[in-house]
Amino acid sequence: QHLEFGRRLPSDLSTMHLYPIDGAVHRVGQQETAFGFRDAKWSMVICGIGKDSSEKEAVSRWAKDYWAALHPHSAGAAYVNFMMEEGQERVKATYQANYERLRAVKAKYDPDNFFRVNQNIRPKKGA
Repeated sequence: QHLEFGRRLPSDLSTMHLYPIDGAVHRVGQQETAFGFRDAKWSMVICGIGKDSSEKEAVSRWAKDYWAALHPHSAGAAYVNFMMEEGQERVKATYQANYERLRAVKAKYDPDNFFRVNQNIRPKKGA
């Protein structure tokens, strides 16, 4: 599928980055930090970039189609810094078993959710 989408690049600025995940990432326990994908081997991000707004639709369609084609082969979530505005369920999937613990931390240190312009973890109520 990579070759197919590579041949259909909507712009010479569009790309897909593939990053190996190894080394220290695998030596830390699954729930010792917020990052939950300690057993993953690769991380991918699709970058749909056009030269100007006239390419917006083609670039967006290419990136969404590429993502949809590869998603069934993924861990089902994402590295949080690669995410767009994808909703709370996707954020929850990204943090896996760490999500509820992170909600409790958020409730303690940011109960009013001041820091929310991000892939937000909403504070746990009553924590």
